[in-house]
Amino acid sequence: MTKSYLTESLPEKGGTLTLVGFGPGAEEHLTPIAKKSIEKADVVIGYRTYIDLVRHLVNGKSVIETGMTEEIDRATQAVELAYQGKHVALVSSGDVGIYGMAGLAFEVLSEKGWSGDEITVTVLPGITALSACASLLGAPLMHDFASISLSDLLTPWELIRKRLEAAAMADFVVALYNPRSSKRVHQVEEAREILLSHRSAETPVGIVKSAMRDGETVVITTLDHMLDYPIGMLTTILIGNSQTRLLAGRMVTPRGYRNKYDLETGERLVRKKETGAQ
Repeated sequence: MTKSYLTESLPEKGGTLTLVGFGPGAEEHLTPIAKKSIEKADVVIGYRTYIDLVRHLVNGKSVIETGMTEEIDRATQAVELAYQGKHVALVSSGDVGIYGMAGLAFEVLSEKGWSGDEITVTVLPGITALSACASLLGAPLMHDFASISLSDLLTPWELIRKRLEAAAMADFVVALYNPRSSKRVHQVEEAREILLSHRSAETPVGIVKSAMRDGETVVITTLDHMLDYPIGMLTTILIGNSQTRLLAGRMVTPRGYRNKYDLETGERLVRKKETGAQ
């Protein structure tokens, strides 16, 4: 079982591993407990680009920063240092438990035989890219949605296709992470074709790059024209369902209140089947 030490003093013996999601990057989007965990850490470990986003918080600390494809090395170093008695913060942008480092860290802990007692492990959530992008677009996630990464580095493309097909058929709002890279270009095109086979070409689509960071761009378009705009690894795409609409340039997916209530009075609508009327 994971435990939190942040509301108390640090343990006198034994190391700690804190898996920190720090949100989009700006300090105003960093939770107080996440900031506190970085400040308490002896060592801060992260992907170099992510460390740059919290550089102002790690001055004077031991910092380990590595490249994009060195996740296993980061997780392994974090665990080893915690076992040596250090207080370690392993950081990810967004939410560390959503496409972040938390899962890999637990896999490394499992390989090491961690029982839950050797070191204290804490997971701290952050504002994920999905939440940040949705807030910039309006309210597109007000009903059921599916989040799907198009990266086939760790997941076979055929399995990703099945997930896309299932989400499209079920009329989920669909969020696409990692839609395109310099070496991976066809996946987002196939994803669009799958979605077009189940919903209108006029379905609203939000394309957000670098949400709440320098270089932020926000585009609202349609499924038909989704590929007319630049899409890369820093982009998250939100594709509406059959009910998603535009309101003053914002994407909104109704929850269904209009079918149950008079939105002017707040009174519940009475239906024929409830009153017995014919």
